[in-house]
Amino acid sequence: MANIITRRDSLKLIGGAAAAATLAGQAAAQAIPKADVAAPKLPLEKGATLRILRPARFVEPDEVIFRANTAKFAKEMGVEVRVDFVGWEDIRQQTAVSSNTGAGPDIVLGWAEDPHVYADKVVELSDVAEYLGKKYGGWSFLGDKYGKKVGTNNWIGIPFGGSTGPIVYRQSAVKEAGFSKIPNDLGEFLKLCQALKKINKPAGFALGNAVGDGNGFANWVVWSHGGYLVDEAGKVAINSKETIASLKYLKELYPTFIPGTLSWGDVSNNRAYAAQELWLTANGVSMYFAIKNDPATKAVADDTDHAPMPFGLVGKAPQSALILNAMVFKHSKFPNAAKAYLTYMMEAEQYDPWLTGCLGYWSHTLRAYGKSKVWDSDPKLEVYRNGTDNQFWSGYKGPISHAAGTVAAEYIMVQMCAAVASGQATPEEAAREAERRTRRYYR
Repeated sequence: MANIITRRDSLKLIGGAAAAATLAGQAAAQAIPKADVAAPKLPLEKGATLRILRPARFVEPDEVIFRANTAKFAKEMGVEVRVDFVGWEDIRQQTAVSSNTGAGPDIVLGWAEDPHVYADKVVELSDVAEYLGKKYGGWSFLGDKYGKKVGTNNWIGIPFGGSTGPIVYRQSAVKEAGFSKIPNDLGEFLKLCQALKKINKPAGFALGNAVGDGNGFANWVVWSHGGYLVDEAGKVAINSKETIASLKYLKELYPTFIPGTLSWGDVSNNRAYAAQELWLTANGVSMYFAIKNDPATKAVADDTDHAPMPFGLVGKAPQSALILNAMVFKHSKFPNAAKAYLTYMMEAEQYDPWLTGCLGYWSHTLRAYGKSKVWDSDPKLEVYRNGTDNQFWSGYKGPISHAAGTVAAEYIMVQMCAAVASGQATPEEAAREAERRTRRYYR
C-alpha cells in the first residue's frame, strides 16, 4: 500500500491524525530527557523527493502516526515523500530487487540484519546515529549491535525499534493448570504446557516461516539450552550437544501445542488467542493492543499478562528482538534528505507519539525513551520496556553479517525445529542438516 505525500497533501493530513500526533509530540518533547546537541548539517538537495519502503503495520497507529509524522516532514521540509507498506514476508525480496537493480526506494526500513546484507550498497549513517545517541542517552544493546557495521564504529543502519516476543498468557488458565506464574525452569515450563493441554487450554508457538514469531521461538529453544548458531569468530557451531538437547526438549513440548503451528505465520497466534483457542504463546505487544482495544475481547485482555520466556540454562532471557532497521541506499539521489528524514522521525516530537500510540509495539532503541509515559500507562507492558537490551541477536554468538542475515531469511533455525516437531527428522539429523545449510553462508 503506497501513499505519496506532497507538501500540499501534508496540510490536509495535519488536520487529522497528524494534528493529534503534533499535539502529543509537543508534550513528549518536554517529557523525554535529552541533551543539548547540535544536529548534523544536512543541506537538502534541490528538488529532493523520497521513497520509503517499510513493513506493513501490525497495530493501526503504527501506520497512522508514521504517515502523520511523514506528512509533517513533507510540510516543514518541502520534500515530496512516498511511503510503501508491504507484507513482512515480502520486504526482503523487494529490498533485494532494489539492491540488485540500483533503483527503487531511497530508504528501506527492513529487518535487523538487512543493512549488513547490503553493507557495500548503503550510505554510512554515523553522523545521524551519533547525534541521536548523544541527544537521547545512548543506544540500547541491540540498537548498537545492529546499527554498526561489524568490527567498526561505522553506522550503516538506524534501528527504529524492536518488537520483542515474551510469553503472553491467560492468568486464569495458568492458575487452573496449577501454576502461580510462568516458570523459568525448562522442565517446569514443560509441565505447565502439559497441564494446559490436559485442561483443554493449550499453548502454541510458531513453527512456520514467520519473520518474527518463527525465528523468535526457534532461537529461544536453542539459546535456552546454551546452544548457538556460530561461535564468536563466526565458526559454525549449531550441530552441538546443546542444540540436540534443545531439539529433544522440543519433541516433548510440541505435542502440547494447539494444532496447526507448523504452518503459522506472524499473525496466526494473534487470531487464535483472540478467538480463545490459544491460552499461552509468545508475541509482541500487538496481541494485547488488539484485544484491549476491542470491546468484544476486553475480558480476554483483563485476564492476560506477560512474562519473559523461560531463562532455561542461561540465567537471563534468551531472546532477541525483531529490529526495524533503516538504511539509505547509495543509489538515492537525495542522501541528505534521506538522512534528514531519519533524524526527524527519531526526534521526540515525532517518535514518542509513535511509540505511545503503538503501546510500545516497536520498543525504543534510544535509552531516553525508556522514560516515555507509555511504559507507566499499563503495568502489563513492563516486560517490553527494555526489550532491545536483550543480550542475544541473530547469528548469536557470532558477528552480525551477511551470512547471519541470510540464515535468518532462509529460516534455517525454524526449519530445523519444525523437522523435529513434525517427526520428519531426528534431533541429530536436523542439527546436521542445519549445520550443512549454515556452512553454505559462513565460508
